[in-house]
Amino acid sequence: MSQAPDDAARVMPAAFFGHGNPMNALEVNRYTAAWRAFGKAVPRPRAILVISAHWYINATAVTTMPRPRTIHDFYGFPDALFDVQYPAPGLPELADEVSDVVHPTWIGADVDSWGIDHGTWSVLVHAFPEASIPVVQLSINADKGFDYHLELGRKLAPLRERGVLVVASGNVVHNLRGMDWKLTDDGYDWAQRFDEDAKTLMLTDPTEVATLDGHRDFRKAVPTSDHFIPALYLAGLAGASAAGDTDVLVDGYAYGSLSMTAYTLGLPCPNAAGDGGSPQPPADLPPDGSNI
Repeated sequence: MSQAPDDAARVMPAAFFGHGNPMNALEVNRYTAAWRAFGKAVPRPRAILVISAHWYINATAVTTMPRPRTIHDFYGFPDALFDVQYPAPGLPELADEVSDVVHPTWIGADVDSWGIDHGTWSVLVHAFPEASIPVVQLSINADKGFDYHLELGRKLAPLRERGVLVVASGNVVHNLRGMDWKLTDDGYDWAQRFDEDAKTLMLTDPTEVATLDGHRDFRKAVPTSDHFIPALYLAGLAGASAAGDTDVLVDGYAYGSLSMTAYTLGLPCPNAAGDGGSPQPPADLPPDGSNI
């Protein structure tokens, strides 16, 4: 990537990625091509702050270790996926900046328990393959409601003016028990309805994304909140933006009950050439036992 030295002084875009199957880390398809195009289009950040569905705990915390470890938090996949490392540095001082902008919300400091999980690195290996930009994760507080997360996303907005790229990673529709591995590029009717209605709100009135818990398909689309909540962080950031310029980076469905939709904020979506849907996992892997 070629970026000017002062790029970090510009207002950073933000993004939400539907990360799907961790095998995407090893694949070239239309989703990973879009992630790579996004990384090439973004001015070089000072740091990347990631809200990943896979750090879902009973607290709000940020990673503060200088060398975060790569976490392989899934089951039953090939050795090649467990061999993936994303050796990006951390940025311990970013914790103080996060605490400052979200005050009086309390933010804990995680010095050694977490790192960079697959909700983060499966996307970043494509978007920023050199792993040279510091990466910090912000946990999802499982004890808090949707309005808390939407508001916390809004409060993070000043970080964009400090060269921080805020990235959220999950899936708007994420129902592991409903998955059919054979449907690698298809979505059930209810999954498509929910994802399309979420898309309408994200593009026109993002702060209303938090009201989707009243949608008729919510219980099927979001049986657990962990993968949906990251989208609220982008919605909150969009609500704090005067322009409110969200756009669809790429969309589609996987295994019937996952949405792969990704959004950008403050960045016209780059063109990405890529074919093929989500990867086929091992035949003997139970969908609801994989932790994707």
